[in-house]
Amino acid sequence: MRKIKEFFIEKLILLCGLASIFFVGLIFIFLLKEGFQVLKTVSLGKFLFGSKWYPISEPAQLGILPLILGSLLVTLGAAVISIPIGVGSAIFIAEVAPAKLKEILKAGIELLAAIPSVVLGFIGMVTLVPWVKTLFHLPTGLTALSGSIMLAFMAMPTIVSIAEDALYSVPKSYKEGALALGATQWQAIWRVMLPAASSGILAAVMLGIGRVIGETMAVMMITGNAAVLPHSILQPVRTLTATIAAEMGEAVVGSEHYFALFAIGIVLFVISFGINVTADIFLHRRK
Repeated sequence: MRKIKEFFIEKLILLCGLASIFFVGLIFIFLLKEGFQVLKTVSLGKFLFGSKWYPISEPAQLGILPLILGSLLVTLGAAVISIPIGVGSAIFIAEVAPAKLKEILKAGIELLAAIPSVVLGFIGMVTLVPWVKTLFHLPTGLTALSGSIMLAFMAMPTIVSIAEDALYSVPKSYKEGALALGATQWQAIWRVMLPAASSGILAAVMLGIGRVIGETMAVMMITGNAAVLPHSILQPVRTLTATIAAEMGEAVVGSEHYFALFAIGIVLFVISFGINVTADIFLHRRK
């Protein structure tokens, strides 16, 4: 009876895994079917590297390079801010903080992850945007920097929580052995604990960046939504996700604008897939 139960559980888990792959495949096929229609009106090179996004002008100009650069700029800025702070916070919580303070910090970080992105976007509009405008003497605080700071704030709960779990899962004997050999607490953390937990920390960073590049509402509210080539992080930008969210409701079904938005979805899918594959390759090399 026990073997039969285990057999059905294994098959159920296998079915769930195959179903996940099947649905991802269906989504990609649907995007390809709709998105490739745009290539009837614009070449792939002009679509990816065109510098003007005017989808409802006559004739329509469907270059998405400003949108790609806007997404990459905001994501890079968020990664630069969130990764060192997130990993540092995870080290403090896992290795340095007293037990009582550790529980309080963990609960607070998990609470931050539950705040809806639209609420964070609203907070950013009221507090962060005026601060950036005043600090850098800009005509508007709706810039890529504002988006990067807010997205870093959103990515940190993911990075801290998973990285802290990775550090906690390292056998305590590793650290005890290093301390017994005369290492200081910092040397034990830097030379023993962090290398042992590096795969988990990298996974935490990967998931944090994945959340950043896929975020829509917050960036749409505080990055200015200007589809122009960015020359500085202090300029307004528009991201791929914000473009789809802002324009899909207005696009006429079957128009070149409509198909172009699906093509943007393909680009976003490929970028996310590339990040995950790169991280996976790195993880296996580390092993």
